[in-house]
Amino acid sequence: MKVTVHAERCVAAGQCVLLAPEVFDQREEDGVVLLLDDAPPAELHARVRESVAVCPAAAIDTVED
Repeated sequence: MKVTVHAERCVAAGQCVLLAPEVFDQREEDGVVLLLDDAPPAELHARVRESVAVCPAAAIDTVED
């Protein structure tokens, strides 16, 4: 899985960080998403997919291997 984020779309809801803190974080100054791991291990894929599904701004994309 390859993960990309679109910071310009992010509304700083933080759902991705709650679901997959190993993959996502938020900037201190404005809460915008930060991508920590663009190729997370298989055991995190389900949580990353859930993050994509719940993101209110559709700011996360994935491409499956």
